Amino acid sequence: MGSKSQLFHYDEVAKHNHKKDCWIIISGKVYDVTPFLEEHPGGDEVLLLAVEKDATDDFNDVGHSDSAREQMEKFYVGKVDTSTIPAQPNYKLPAQAAAQSEQSSGLLVKLLQFLLPLLIMGAAFALQYYNKK
Repeated sequence: MGSKSQLFHYDEVAKHNHKKDCWIIISGKVYDVTPFLEEHPGGDEVLLLAVEKDATDDFNDVGHSDSAREQMEKFYVGKVDTSTIPAQPNYKLPAQAAAQSEQSSGLLVKLLQFLLPLLIMGAAFALQYYNKK
């Protein structure tokens, strides 16, 4: 980590939100990833989606390697005042809607798994019956 230890307000960091000037917040630290956009293995879109928010969860969910974490240090520009970061919205409602959708499709699958073999057996018996005549 460099000798820089500047403290940024969230609004200042959020201004750096485009391809030519891209800063992200991870674990309370601010990184200027602009020079890394083209080199990022996941593409620049991934980093651009991480601007204007605390990207700690996004970063940790991917499971970055130790070398990736070490490489971050050269992009470090300072810390963010975490009290200025707005609360992230709670997206539990869409997750519940997705769960209900999965439950209803699960019921349909079970119904088809039961009825389809019966329909096939019925068709086989009907064909056998009409072929005897």
